Amino acid sequence: MTVVPPPARTAPPVPEARGDVSYAVRRRLLGGGGRLPGETEIARCSPYGEDLQLALHLCHEQHYRGFEGVPETLEWDADLLAVRALLERRFESALRHDCRDRPDVDEALAALLVEPVEGTGVARFLVSEGEPWQLREHAVLRSVAQLRETDPQLWVVPRLRGRAKAAMMAIAYDEYGCGRAERMHAGLYADLMAAQGLDPAYGRYVDLAGAETLAASNLMSLFGLHRRLRGALVGHFAVVEITSSPAASRLAAALRRSGAGPAAERFYDEHVEADAVHEQVVRRKVVGGLLEDEPELASEVTFGIAATCLLDDRFAGRLVDAWSRGESALRAPTHGDVDPVLRHD
Repeated sequence: MTVVPPPARTAPPVPEARGDVSYAVRRRLLGGGGRLPGETEIARCSPYGEDLQLALHLCHEQHYRGFEGVPETLEWDADLLAVRALLERRFESALRHDCRDRPDVDEALAALLVEPVEGTGVARFLVSEGEPWQLREHAVLRSVAQLRETDPQLWVVPRLRGRAKAAMMAIAYDEYGCGRAERMHAGLYADLMAAQGLDPAYGRYVDLAGAETLAASNLMSLFGLHRRLRGALVGHFAVVEITSSPAASRLAAALRRSGAGPAAERFYDEHVEADAVHEQVVRRKVVGGLLEDEPELASEVTFGIAATCLLDDRFAGRLVDAWSRGESALRAPTHGDVDPVLRHD
């Protein structure tokens, strides 16, 4: 008798709630009744906290693959869109307040090219003293964004024109494997996870990802889904491409040191060379082309740069602080579902 395997799941399960706001949004997605949160309830949420960031992730995911058991028609549900707008307003207001002191574009871009001599980021920690269990935790947390790769950033393409649009698409062509599915960077990241004994299914580990991880991911969707934030998205994209190559080099070295194997190393090896080229393209053509067409967006580009760096620093701080104490950087799940491979060696 031939056993036919079940079809691969294309949409992840709905993550568990982390507070009253995310509980109400989750309940609506799963077909339950009850009132959705309003401005008063959302104003009480910490803008960078677990409840708001998970609720925003639940809303944003409707524009990507959605969730298992959630009707696709809810992507444009008016009530959920109204809640998403309130969540985004709370998040964006906090970011604009915390990033209010910014240099001009040239100074902001120049700062991204300079690495501090005594940096303390995640890649530096992992290459110097990271253990296999910490590399696996990093892979799990980064999977929230990396398994989407450039998807959130491509929302900006219809909002650009000329040199900026052409250059953005040239970079995206590389990210999506230059026309070859097996070379798509999201697929290479899934291979990295599988090589470390992790489940590479899209959305598999969201329940283990803290607010810092979700906020960095939500930022991309916030910028990408709003035409008025196209300048901020370009600033965000500049940070990703300019800072990626040095970090990728360290992470590839850390994986080699741990013996993770070629399949795990390939994702970062690919980014060392590709993003060194992308750095020049994004500065001169994407940012330069945008500001040539729309010079009034310069302050929005710097906002995107500052907000991205702020949230990246919060993400790095959570990981390095926990790991320096020998503790896990993952959230404790509410349902006990942790892969054995994620436990400390």
